[in-house]
Amino acid sequence: MTSSRVNALVLAGGLGTRLRPLTDSLPKCLVPICNRALLDFWMDALEAVGVSEVRINNHHLPQVLRQYLQRADRERAFAVTEAFEPGLLGSAGTVAANLDLADDTDVVLVIYGDNLSDVDLAELVSFHAAHSDPVTMLLFRTEYPEKCGIAELDNDGRVTAFVEKPQHPKSDLANAGVYAIDASVYREIAALNAFDFGFDVLPTLVGRMRGMSWDGYHRDVGTPESLQQARNDAPGVFPSCAEAARA
Repeated sequence: MTSSRVNALVLAGGLGTRLRPLTDSLPKCLVPICNRALLDFWMDALEAVGVSEVRINNHHLPQVLRQYLQRADRERAFAVTEAFEPGLLGSAGTVAANLDLADDTDVVLVIYGDNLSDVDLAELVSFHAAHSDPVTMLLFRTEYPEKCGIAELDNDGRVTAFVEKPQHPKSDLANAGVYAIDASVYREIAALNAFDFGFDVLPTLVGRMRGMSWDGYHRDVGTPESLQQARNDAPGVFPSCAEAARA
């Protein structure tokens, strides 16, 4: 639990085209991993940090995800709300369309919901509260920096450079798609009316953003091979999966 007032925006509206035919009938954020929806793992992490509201953007197969969100709103310890997008707005555009998430709160977590991660969001929020910059970006070490958004840090952990998918990477610290953002700067980002977080927003925050490196598990599940690897890994990472495997 955290003393900061926290809301969260989970980006989950993508089409998941690389996971077809699975995503022809199921939103990418609901693909099953050890008999649980991918989104369940983020819901667990958000419940542990004590958020007030979780808003999830919805586009592909909206009624399927809507049923999940309605059930989660009944069962979870926080309010679960939907941001329906008839046309996808982009990661930064979704922030702009949900400006009110910054009302009556201190921090907004912005999370890409198509990753499987065991990140401790309470640790992230505590790290964010302990420094003076308005944004914290979660980072992980990658073997393929040319395929990621790459950050360079100074000795204080401040992001001094950020390049999306660099041809000549200068670091292996990759953007994990999880951010803790002060409410005032969340509003500032929304006012940019930009489309993509990596290309359009993060470069404007260089010098005002710290990086927190996460050494635990973090994997994009956007391809069949990566999804299968996540399914293989999950019982060794998440207690709920290990219990299900033994049942």
